Amino acid sequence: MLAGLPISTRTDIAVDVLGGADVVDHGDHLVVRTPSAPDYHWGNFIQVTTGDPDDAATWLARFAGEFPRARHRAIGLPRQSCAGAWHEAGLRPDVVESLTSQAAPPTSPLPTGYRVTALESDADWGARLVAELEHNAETGEHPAQEYRAFVMRQTVIRRRLVADGDAAWFGAFDEDDRLAASLGIVVLRDLEPTTARYQSVLTGSAHRRQGLARHLLGVAARWAVRRGARELVIVAEDGTAAARLYAEAGFTPGDHAYGWYSPGS
Repeated sequence: MLAGLPISTRTDIAVDVLGGADVVDHGDHLVVRTPSAPDYHWGNFIQVTTGDPDDAATWLARFAGEFPRARHRAIGLPRQSCAGAWHEAGLRPDVVESLTSQAAPPTSPLPTGYRVTALESDADWGARLVAELEHNAETGEHPAQEYRAFVMRQTVIRRRLVADGDAAWFGAFDEDDRLAASLGIVVLRDLEPTTARYQSVLTGSAHRRQGLARHLLGVAARWAVRRGARELVIVAEDGTAAARLYAEAGFTPGDHAYGWYSPGS
């Protein structure tokens, strides 16, 4: 079902399934649906597999038929497409680069004044929620109220995966016990080889360029390798500072995943 798709797409869908998503194979495309989180845009989408990625009209009509109440539109493609019809329909490109490693990258030193721990308590997860809301306020990417509801639902899913032993989240806290940086990692035992996928690397604006994210990458990798992971996967928007950071940390740049997206109004 997932053969031939980029590793970022395969691991995205595998993480979605662990989180409660349903995947239906329609031959030339998949329908991925997360009933518990209808506002999770890339958990409710069409993934084209062997169909024509240039046929925007067909896939937009298929999306509307599968998700008639959705305001967003999210369609993953197996390769790069011609942009014209997608742009005309009001969608924007979504391109991510996969970076992989077959071993835990070297762990860089933890900067002075910080401590690292797994996110476990309600207070820990509350701090992560606040960090995500602050980041969204900084970028203005999503409407604040809708995003808060989305992150709260995602937190429930993340904590369940942690409780089940499928995931871990780690945070770096400063001397005032404020969360400075955090990330997650999920072990996907149904993939061959067993693969670990990083989740949502986030560093607060006052704590950037100190090496916190790079340190956490190593901490999470060691956790996943101890649980059988033989490949580590992380993704970043194409050509960004994050992609360069991951490459410097020891991850090998790989394939790209393409899609088209509109958050709706």
